[in-house]
Amino acid sequence: MAREGLRYQAFSRRAFLLAGVQGLAMTALGGRLYYLSVVEGDKYKLRAERNRVAIRLIAPERGEILDRYGRKLATNRQDFRVFLIPEQADEVANTLVKIGNIVKLDERRLSRIKRLIKRQRKFVPVTVAQGLDWDTFAKVNVAVPELPGVVPDAGRSRYYPTGNEIAHLVGYTAAPNEDDVALNPLYQLPGFKVGRQGLERRYEDRLRGAAGTRRVEVNSVGREIRELPPRQEAEAGENLNLTIDLALQQFTIELLGEEAAGVVAMDIKSGEVLAMASAPTYDPNEFTRGISTENWNALLKDPRKPLINKCVTGQYPPGSTIKPVVALAALEHGIVKPETEYYCNGSHRLGNHTFNCWKRGGHGRLDLLGAVAHSCDVYFYKVAEELDIDNIADMVSRFGLGDLFDLGIDGEKAGLVPDRGWKRAVLNQPWHLGETLNVSIGQGALLSTPLQLAVMTSRVASGRRVFPTLVRTPDGTAGQMAAFDAMDVNPLHLRIARRGMEMVTERGGTAHDYRRAKDAVKIAGKSGTAQVRRISKEERLEGVIDNDDLPWNMRDHALFVAYAPVEEPEIAVAVLVQHGGGGSSVAAPIARAVIDKAMEIKGAQQGGDNLPTAAAEGDS
Repeated sequence: MAREGLRYQAFSRRAFLLAGVQGLAMTALGGRLYYLSVVEGDKYKLRAERNRVAIRLIAPERGEILDRYGRKLATNRQDFRVFLIPEQADEVANTLVKIGNIVKLDERRLSRIKRLIKRQRKFVPVTVAQGLDWDTFAKVNVAVPELPGVVPDAGRSRYYPTGNEIAHLVGYTAAPNEDDVALNPLYQLPGFKVGRQGLERRYEDRLRGAAGTRRVEVNSVGREIRELPPRQEAEAGENLNLTIDLALQQFTIELLGEEAAGVVAMDIKSGEVLAMASAPTYDPNEFTRGISTENWNALLKDPRKPLINKCVTGQYPPGSTIKPVVALAALEHGIVKPETEYYCNGSHRLGNHTFNCWKRGGHGRLDLLGAVAHSCDVYFYKVAEELDIDNIADMVSRFGLGDLFDLGIDGEKAGLVPDRGWKRAVLNQPWHLGETLNVSIGQGALLSTPLQLAVMTSRVASGRRVFPTLVRTPDGTAGQMAAFDAMDVNPLHLRIARRGMEMVTERGGTAHDYRRAKDAVKIAGKSGTAQVRRISKEERLEGVIDNDDLPWNMRDHALFVAYAPVEEPEIAVAVLVQHGGGGSSVAAPIARAVIDKAMEIKGAQQGGDNLPTAAAEGDS
């Protein structure tokens, strides 16, 4: 009995101890439950909500790019496209083959699609095709039941209504690359495009706009189940207004035809670029859609380099177009006066080397104005013997050669204004007098762009440091007068240079047009022919080979700069025709036509008439 009593007491102690432990455990558990559900309840509720709800971005509408009169150069339109959701496809490779039977997919495109599929989550849509016509889009829709994971979509994409006429200015948009995607989550949206070239790239932040957001309920792996309120709509990008006149731009591109050429037309008073045409060109819509390998290779192999903007990237000897500026340097340093005469017999001897004039028999006796009007090389050779190269370099630099104007387009080059310091720094060689003679006629190491030549012409015509602009400020007005500083050049000397350029287009000048109507606007200009090959002494004795008989890439470049009207200059134009031959016969007619068209448009605007129509703008 006593033994049972002891066992009962031991059991009671154990039970009490166990109950105590259980009680403590329950108390701790209850406390923890209270802490998690009451004290930390809001925190964990928020975490659960975040796991259940995801924020999805809404792509903004890209801002438009407009010409000076509001005509559309880049806009957005409906885009029929096809997405593929890999996790829903039976077999991705097989699905792509089936899509390829309806939509043309080249190897380059297929490789990009496969890379995207490997990189992204399997439920994220991948763009397979875009820019489809209605018939092809309809065929895809008909085949959708047999193509699991394929999603046809009618979205919005970039569109360039005028196509190739503005390609070198506006550039194009394309799919973001891997580096882009890491910078902005917006770039991960299927079908989203970023500015890849030209103004589209430079003003990407301004044109892109701000993303909107929508709240969606997702499952444990992030797949979207349904949308939840509220929804914040995207904010469209800003429009970009250019100084370009689309009608003049189209006219100039059409005028250049199949030539490899660049033309810049500027408003002298405001510095606004009215036209910047580079030919041949390309269709930016092809790049936005995804250019085919065949077309891409054709662009790369074209010897006329259609992908290069010759107005700002092409660097060419300016030839005789700079002779009025060299004349200004000679006047400033007292080397010549307007009445100073030299005799040209067709060549000039310096040491053991003969420098030839373009006119084989020579020009005879000429003064400074006659030398500019007839573009006499020998006259400028004789001037250059006394005029230091650094003085020439200083003067041409004042007029814009060697400058970068940062218009917001790609690939702008500074050209080259050689002097003693440049040659010593780059080649570690002394400067030679013969090099000064070459530079004095726009040859040798001297290089310029058509944009620089247009600026040079504007500064000669106006006597002011005109700077070009391409993008107008939001509150800017087309044609607004700009306050440019006066050129640091004697005004009398400038009048002499202008008079020489007037004489170029008058009877007896190198660019006189006998067919031009007497009541047509009066133009001042300067022709230039830039050699790209060395002419041997033997060839000169036998007769220089005509440009037409040479391979295209061995022919001279043709140049012409001009401004008008002579009495009160408003428009400046620079023309370069690559391997075009003579400046007077090839480039001058283009410059005259562009000036006449620009003045016609300006007259229509001032008179309140309807402006010349531009190409159809397409859907917006």
